Amino acid sequence: MDSIDVFMQVPTSISAYLEQELDKRFNVLKLWTVPNKTQFIKDNSSSIRAIVGHGGAGADAELIDSLPNLEIISSFSVGTDKIDLKKCKEKGIRVTNTPDVLTDDVADIAIGLALAVMRRLCESDRYVRSGQWKKGNYKLTTKFTGKTVGIIGLGRIGKAVAKRAEAFSCPIAYFSRTEKPELKYKYYPTVVELASNCDVLVVACPLTEETRHIINREVIDALGPKGVLINIGRGHHVDEPELVSALLEGRLGGAGLDVYQNEPEVPEQLFGLENMVLLPHAGSGTTETRNAMADLVIGNLEAHFLNKPLLTPVV
Repeated sequence: MDSIDVFMQVPTSISAYLEQELDKRFNVLKLWTVPNKTQFIKDNSSSIRAIVGHGGAGADAELIDSLPNLEIISSFSVGTDKIDLKKCKEKGIRVTNTPDVLTDDVADIAIGLALAVMRRLCESDRYVRSGQWKKGNYKLTTKFTGKTVGIIGLGRIGKAVAKRAEAFSCPIAYFSRTEKPELKYKYYPTVVELASNCDVLVVACPLTEETRHIINREVIDALGPKGVLINIGRGHHVDEPELVSALLEGRLGGAGLDVYQNEPEVPEQLFGLENMVLLPHAGSGTTETRNAMADLVIGNLEAHFLNKPLLTPVV
């Protein structure tokens, strides 16, 4: 397979393993290594048969149309919002992602963020390191155990978050496109109703046009000055300016974010807030999970080019 051209737009600095394994099997065309990117794509357009993308770099309609022999896009992520799926369907291009293998890590991070925000773990750490503890004890924080956890999107990750929250004796409520009668959790038909009836609101749904800015001013105000927002989905799920103003004005109790609208740019107004915990999109960022994701990316490519069933097809 070393004669098959596989195109990558940006380096996977978060997974050197992926690049190493791809290089062993394919001829990897790395866009970031050339000075004239437009010309590079034009020169190689007819030979590229596969794209390896990730959550931040997929394939839009323009790129797909420029590659006449493209057969498959294998994404190093669960989300496919950076891939024009409609265009792929039209042209018969297969698309795969990496579900399941990152579920546990992302769900762990959701609970970790909730605990960190409510118990002020990061601020407490700084309190000790700065020597302030010698001047007096740190202030009281907020209990997580027993709080009602609302989850937007009860797919693989949402269910895993619910399972973990149950271990903390947290009642679970949720919003999704349809009610899931087989689950014992409380269903709310709108996000506003869910936010009004929970203490911690976790965003765990896919990013679509319907879920873009699903967290808006109305939802934030419904969650309220004692509520905590946790986003482990995508940055565009949240209307970021509205979130910033709500936190600065005290209309929201706190937030834990792993994702942002314009990564790696983060609103600087959030940096000084002790009721904020900010992570660098690291939900699936463990060695074990990233290697498993890489194996899935490669496994899907190999399956396609060997005319075998794809491991995790999206399209």
